[in-house]
Amino acid sequence: MFKKLIVLAICLLPLAVFAQTFKFGNINTAELIELMPEKATITKELEALNKQYEDDLTRLYGEYEKKVADFVASRDSLPVTIQERRAQEIGDLEQRIQSFRQVAAQDFQKKQQEKFAPIFEKVSKAIKDVGDENGFTYIFDLSNQAAGIVYYSETNTVDVLPLVKTKLGLK
Repeated sequence: MFKKLIVLAICLLPLAVFAQTFKFGNINTAELIELMPEKATITKELEALNKQYEDDLTRLYGEYEKKVADFVASRDSLPVTIQERRAQEIGDLEQRIQSFRQVAAQDFQKKQQEKFAPIFEKVSKAIKDVGDENGFTYIFDLSNQAAGIVYYSETNTVDVLPLVKTKLGLK
């Protein structure tokens, strides 16, 4: 008799799983982040940093163009050893420019990640809180197409953006 109850329970267990109701939500986090006042401040800071890198790069290009122009203008009148040395200086400057561009791009990306990390954490926490408070099983981010969401039903999911905006104190 006990074995029959266990078998019956095992057979009915999948039915209990299917009887659960799931609540799905969706949000566009990119749209939410655009509404956050911190984003404007961070964008201005990053634009200033980018301008500084561009100014430094412009200065390096100006130095490079001047050296090339001077070299071309005086090349025929210079001894071979000096021509080789100046050509080497121009090559070194080209490498400095390339290196500067790579380091600047890496530094800019690092700063961007550092600056936006608190916003992403704040948004993530607010979404989790809204999910917990409102009994959502899943909340899908529609701004991230790489996540593989190719379709969602607007009638079977809830747009949680208004709830998260309220949670964050946004209008």
